Amino acid sequence: MKMQMVHIDLSTGTIDTFSVEEGVARRFIGGSGLGTYFYFKYSRPEIDPLGAENPLIFMNGPFQGTGIPTSGRHQIVSKSPLTGAHGESDAGGTFGFHLLRGGFYGLIVEGKAEKPVYIVIRNGEVSLRDASLLWGKDSFETEQMLKEEFGGACGVSCIGPAGEKMALIAGIMHDGPHARAAGRCGLGAVMGSKNLKAIVAGGTFRPGLFDEEKVRALSKEKHLLFSQKLAGMTRFGTAGGVSLAEEYGDLPIKNWQQGSWKPEVLSITGEAMADTILTENYGCVACPIRCGREVAFDNIAGAGPEYETIGMLGSNCLVNDLKDIARAADICNRYGLDTISTGAAVAFAMELFERGIVTEKEIGFPLNWGDGKAMIRIVEAMGKREGFGAILSLGTRKAAEIIGHGAERYAIHVKGLDLPAHDPRCYKSLAAGYATSSRGACHLSGYTYACERNATYKDFGITEVLDRTIDDGKGELNVPFQNFMGVLDSLKICKFPILACVSIDDLLTWIHGVTGWEMTREELEETGKRIFTLKRLFNSRCGFTKDDDTLPERILHEPRGTGGAADTLPDLQKQLECYYAARGWDEKGIPTYEQLKKLGIEEFAL
Repeated sequence: MKMQMVHIDLSTGTIDTFSVEEGVARRFIGGSGLGTYFYFKYSRPEIDPLGAENPLIFMNGPFQGTGIPTSGRHQIVSKSPLTGAHGESDAGGTFGFHLLRGGFYGLIVEGKAEKPVYIVIRNGEVSLRDASLLWGKDSFETEQMLKEEFGGACGVSCIGPAGEKMALIAGIMHDGPHARAAGRCGLGAVMGSKNLKAIVAGGTFRPGLFDEEKVRALSKEKHLLFSQKLAGMTRFGTAGGVSLAEEYGDLPIKNWQQGSWKPEVLSITGEAMADTILTENYGCVACPIRCGREVAFDNIAGAGPEYETIGMLGSNCLVNDLKDIARAADICNRYGLDTISTGAAVAFAMELFERGIVTEKEIGFPLNWGDGKAMIRIVEAMGKREGFGAILSLGTRKAAEIIGHGAERYAIHVKGLDLPAHDPRCYKSLAAGYATSSRGACHLSGYTYACERNATYKDFGITEVLDRTIDDGKGELNVPFQNFMGVLDSLKICKFPILACVSIDDLLTWIHGVTGWEMTREELEETGKRIFTLKRLFNSRCGFTKDDDTLPERILHEPRGTGGAADTLPDLQKQLECYYAARGWDEKGIPTYEQLKKLGIEEFAL
């Protein structure tokens, strides 16, 4: 299969195209894997994440544009200014599809433009244009203006004012009011540091399939299965899981201090949204599930909050007014802020205010638990990078360093990336998963917790739901799942339906039908290991060691006290010992040269 790429140097205005060598494509697949490979090729570990030399890579997978269900996704890879580690973020929607229709599987952006620019990609032609009129516009306005100018079907990837001002929790936004975000790791700040406001792409290119009949037949079968098995997600979106998360003790409450929150949680569930502000649902390209929520109330019309947003801006801040949460989420979507890190920062600030570490004078107004209106005010200040909001927009780790007075204790992050809305005290496998994830705390880097909640996966020998309260076997469980998630992030297919609907043999069938590669299970497993190992190696080159594979003190030593995970705490050390043994890394947690050679990536050895 031929994968065409474009390389753009914003400092010089140089634009080059090239094809990915088939051997490289097969070893790294696309998406996250190929993005990480190219990042290694075009970067050095010592570079400043906000410097002109830091590459920003947009990458599709081979499934893009094929009609394979849930394949309308793309990956963005760079060095994270929030963590200083490997940074990547995934987004659905339509942009990846239109980038491919424009003629390219991916683009590599280097340098810094002298003034704001945007990139236009149309049927294999690439150009840079003046973005002065777009600079300062929010993501909704930017999308609308570019679509009107493009004059045809297209996709837009852009930053809002938070990215322009290099807020370290700024994301990259897609699809205007539908707000498909590459939210994590602060990659919007990288885009802003380059004076790159947006990318607009479209065209008529269609990928050729090695065996179209095989691809179409399996896709039709799975399309129907996804629709049937995930009907609940179609009805209520990811927010349909809020009530169960509270019951199990998974939902973050009061900056991860509290264990239960009944009956308040009932007003912020997906079911409550469906009964009140929901107007319709929508989905990504090629997705039958359509989990996106469209809401309307007062002067708000756009994407409704998903599970993570409700968990972080809602229960974690003790805000149980769904409209206040949706309004804060709308501000995040317009300004281009990661709702997970934004909610984490607000809850962090609320706790500091309660404890007297920061005052009303410093913040500008009282910031009490449960005050939705105050939350909205501080989120707006974060998006504008004004006042105390400017400090919080740097993420909880850096904000705590600036604030001092013991604030670090209340910043709940791993490697600088704030925890998503799932608790390792509830699902213990998340402990080693968060600690060893290449980008910091991430529930989707391993996705093991699904098998502790309600899922099984026969391909990994998991035929019964695992006991979520024990540590035994949880460290090593992360190894095959992390490798597997790396494959999915490289093929670019949604993870939600995988365990319920897609086997490894299904993936191999699609891979062969799309590319012609006769992959075996063993080769696919080795590919996942190669991709994960390369990310670990990058972090090692940046100075990260086993000492950085840890969790916040609150998660390790403070039980929730009430709820479905009232008394459990993860034994991280026990899990990590088993994890490292399963990985076979050296005593510093670094992949050995022998492993790199076996995986064919010895060229990247330290």
